[in-house]
Amino acid sequence: MSSPKFSLVILCYRSEESIIGFVEKVHKLLGWLHDLDYELVLVGNYWPGAKDKTPEVVKDLATKLPRTRAITLEKKGAMGWDLKTGIAAAQGEFIGYIDGDGQFPIDTILPPLYNSFMNDYDLAKTYRVVRGDGLYRLCISTIFNNLFSILFGTRYRDVNSKPKIIRGSILKNMNLQSDDWFIDAEIMIKAHQMKLKVIELPIHFVENENRASFIKFSALWEFIKNLYRFRF
Repeated sequence: MSSPKFSLVILCYRSEESIIGFVEKVHKLLGWLHDLDYELVLVGNYWPGAKDKTPEVVKDLATKLPRTRAITLEKKGAMGWDLKTGIAAAQGEFIGYIDGDGQFPIDTILPPLYNSFMNDYDLAKTYRVVRGDGLYRLCISTIFNNLFSILFGTRYRDVNSKPKIIRGSILKNMNLQSDDWFIDAEIMIKAHQMKLKVIELPIHFVENENRASFIKFSALWEFIKNLYRFRF
């Protein structure tokens, strides 16, 4: 495959067999969008020595599903590093990315997000109006988003929400540095600096019934340090 219209990067870290249904659902959804030339990039990177079946699962999916590729590298960083490997592999005019845990209702939000580019937007994203992941995650998100708005003078809602879709040429020129959870914020900081035309659409974020959150309270301190570093 070369130069599809749309690339969707799915972050599959430690999802194992639970990713199968989600990827099949996305594959059918994109197939329903008539005349859309697309590819799926499944990022199943792994820590050495970890008992994680995800690399084998995504490789198997890539052999069974057309327009699908698997990235299974030995990890050298956290979520941000995984996303950067997916972006590097993506070839679409527009590049989107999403977590593969199913908390974002991809079937209801992906078509309107993608169609936003018909109105010449550079970046389309979501913001969570209903959250099923509990008070703990809500508190962390609220603190972080308020600090982000104060430090950078932006009016973006819910910086870390996904999916995000960005023009591929712009995304690849952002020279992203973050290897951790801050990469979403870095993308929005650079979108603000580049004066991109951004649209935000509401979404219902559901509870993950398969596993506990990877976001620990220590992540808030990590976010704050990164905010300070990028601002000053």
